Amino acid sequence: DAFQPRPSQKMGSIHPISKIQMEVEDIFTSMGFSILDGPEVETDYNNFEALNFTKDHPARDMQDTFYTKDGNLLRTHTSAIQVRALKHLKPPFRIIAPGRVFRYEEVDASHENTFYQVEGMVVRKDISIPQLIYTMEVLLSRIFQKEVKTRLRPGYFPFVEPGFELDIQCLVCGGKGCSTCKHSGWLELLPCGLVHPDVLRMAGLDPDVWTGFAFGWGCGQ
Repeated sequence: DAFQPRPSQKMGSIHPISKIQMEVEDIFTSMGFSILDGPEVETDYNNFEALNFTKDHPARDMQDTFYTKDGNLLRTHTSAIQVRALKHLKPPFRIIAPGRVFRYEEVDASHENTFYQVEGMVVRKDISIPQLIYTMEVLLSRIFQKEVKTRLRPGYFPFVEPGFELDIQCLVCGGKGCSTCKHSGWLELLPCGLVHPDVLRMAGLDPDVWTGFAFGWGCGQ
């Protein structure tokens, strides 16, 4: 006879990564963001050049990826969806871009060749860094269901200027210092910054009129 599950027997559950993605999407849609999707096989232009990575830019070395015979590649970040948004949406707009990305990485405790990202972008007039910080703190407070403290450190990313690393005060020790935060009291969380003027120009937008901020973070497979 075919296997018949008991009425109370559970047949499965939502994958933890999918669950977190849905929670993040709900938070952002409640703040007026739209959710965009894009292809996992991208052009070099959308993945690199339109984001201010020139052909010989050394930052490409940090995102070595898998190329196809026709010259396309497996996207290294969902920032390529932001490029598509800049091309096809009329500002002002607020979007997030969740999805799977790929890197040519040696797999170890902190690296994976396939993982998931959620990136976001806001484009409108008169964007400021405090608006970026506020958006991130609202997101993190809702995810962790408690108030969080953040800080910005300078960071370099070709598609934002200025660029930052956003840290969160360690939720394990409350900032006192422990093995989780390497006794610093802070955990590095996500890169962010104001959209680089060259990225806006390549999308046909005047950076003297339009401004924006962008952010992104990921998790393993």
